[in-house]
Amino acid sequence: MTVSIRLRLFLILALATGAVWLSAVVWIETSTRAEVERVLDARLAEAATMVSSLISDHRIALGQDGLATVPIPMGRAEGYSRQLSCQIWSLDDGGLVGRSDGAPDEQLTAADAEGYSRSVVAGEPWRVFTVINPDLGVRVMVGDSLAVRDRLVRDVIEGLLLPAAVILPLLGALIWISVARGLAPLDRLAETLRARDPSDLSPLPEGPSPQEIRPVRRALNALFARVAAARDVERDFTTYAAHELKTPLAGVRTQAQVMRMAPDAATRDAALRAIETSVDRTDRLVRQLLELAEVDRETPSHTATDLPALVAETVAELDMLARSRAVSLDCDLPAERCTVALNPFLLRAALRNVIENAINASPRAGQVRVALRRGPDGLRFDISDDGPGIAPDQRAHMVERFVRGPSGSGSGLGLAIVASAVERLGGRLELGQRDSGGRHVVSLILPG
Repeated sequence: MTVSIRLRLFLILALATGAVWLSAVVWIETSTRAEVERVLDARLAEAATMVSSLISDHRIALGQDGLATVPIPMGRAEGYSRQLSCQIWSLDDGGLVGRSDGAPDEQLTAADAEGYSRSVVAGEPWRVFTVINPDLGVRVMVGDSLAVRDRLVRDVIEGLLLPAAVILPLLGALIWISVARGLAPLDRLAETLRARDPSDLSPLPEGPSPQEIRPVRRALNALFARVAAARDVERDFTTYAAHELKTPLAGVRTQAQVMRMAPDAATRDAALRAIETSVDRTDRLVRQLLELAEVDRETPSHTATDLPALVAETVAELDMLARSRAVSLDCDLPAERCTVALNPFLLRAALRNVIENAINASPRAGQVRVALRRGPDGLRFDISDDGPGIAPDQRAHMVERFVRGPSGSGSGLGLAIVASAVERLGGRLELGQRDSGGRHVVSLILPG
């Protein structure tokens, strides 16, 4: 299930806030407990020392019945009972000789040494500080119930959590409203796009917007520009294709009329040859249009391909065209097996169009040579011919659709198909080279 950005941001902020609040509670609980322990331990020591001093000053008299004749002053905090308890034990016989009001009958601690200790009295944990007065032969024990200490810490934490029960829902509402306001520019952008006419590919209007929205707007404007360019190319493609198909068809119609009115067989034969030429031109144009669409649509999948075999098959397919133009077609292929993972359809389309262009550009009795080599820059297919080549000022435009070569013949789609196929194969196309014999060379360079 896809979660909205608003809900996701709300959950992240709410959980982060809750985690911070919980961490604060844990930290406050820990620090408060440590501070309470420190303060109350100091008070235990002070109380025990004070009682010992009062006994030494005879301000507390110990009775013969084992109880203090004067109440031992132990402090009481409002709302906390039995906060401190005091016992005075004899060092001689170990008997209880005095205690504060409310102190337990059982000895607060079994520890004999002075200082702090912990004990359990009647099932209740205690923190006790012991002072030994050897002059009077007594041991003074002042204890503090740990349950009271825990209650002190608990009251502090409850004082923190109870307001949180009211504050956190309000904070959650504020987070939700803040997230909604923060995402409002994105909602406005979405509303602008929904209200936009599908044919409107103009850039989104500039204006003040948050920094995070600007990359989205730039990306959308770039997308609109690419779509507009693709639409223009498609419109031009349709226009050019219709024009290129119309020209040979008009020639066929004209020659058919010439044949009908021809006074002799020679004129009819010439008109028939012209019709064949126009049909061949139309057939090649239709084939290249279909091939260009297929190349643009083809997925660049990888199949183990025997390159020398693929080159030989492509050359064999064009042998009849070469013979009809009295052009020799030769291959220079490696003897060893050369298998590479690529898309064979794209490579075959690129090779066939380059070789076909080379045959059409060569003079009669010319030669077209196809060579395959593996070099440091990858696989290299060199197709050389005896044609005039491509002028330097024309090379940059020769891969555009419907741009014809120097002869002015052809449909102007061959090198466009080659460039598209080679690009999808991850390679590059090189034009305008000359070999050692001065022959024109077109190279396809593929990784491998």
